[in-house]
Amino acid sequence: MKATPPHFPSPEKVHPVTLPDGSAHEGTVFLRAKISHPRIEVGDYTYASAHVPPADWAAQLAPYLYDFSPEQLRIGKFCQIADGVQFITSSANHRYDGISSYPFAVFGGDREGRPSLPKGGADTVVGNDVWIGQGATILPGAIIGNGVIIGAGSVMGGVIPAYSIVAGNPATVRRYRFDPAEIIALEAVRWWDWPIDEILALEAEISGADVAKLAAIAAAR
Repeated sequence: MKATPPHFPSPEKVHPVTLPDGSAHEGTVFLRAKISHPRIEVGDYTYASAHVPPADWAAQLAPYLYDFSPEQLRIGKFCQIADGVQFITSSANHRYDGISSYPFAVFGGDREGRPSLPKGGADTVVGNDVWIGQGATILPGAIIGNGVIIGAGSVMGGVIPAYSIVAGNPATVRRYRFDPAEIIALEAVRWWDWPIDEILALEAEISGADVAKLAAIAAAR
């Protein structure tokens, strides 16, 4: 008889972790349920944690991303964001291609078209099933592939390939979690797009390291 998958909270639940006394752990939130920001897009089941829960999770994670910012922060499904992680998005930038980097236009008057402001920057994009360690800083326009692990305290930007482990300042690829053929297979499997009951029923396979087995299951679906 097939085992019944364990209970799992809805992606609409703000506080998905229940403490032993039955109360909600307020320091962990499903971000899609918690954040309402016109420039932030978050996939199902992605959570963030904080030792001291902020009043504004969006401002905690992306303090320079404003309602009027031209860029976006897009985060995939099933990501895990530790305490102290910050996304420094493009609106934090100053011009640095001229003599002065001073943002004269910020202080009084009309900002539109002012020469001291930089042009709009690129979006910051995080793939699915990405683990960002405590205190990491993600720089403007970063593109982070699926399955990436970012070490605690890292400062990273640029394009980070799928299923790599990066760490340091500046963060560099330390190693890959799987060999190239396995990474191609995992990118095709895309387990994070499966129904949650199916994911939970296959928890051992998804949490394990047998890529061929999971790929075979995906092919038979």
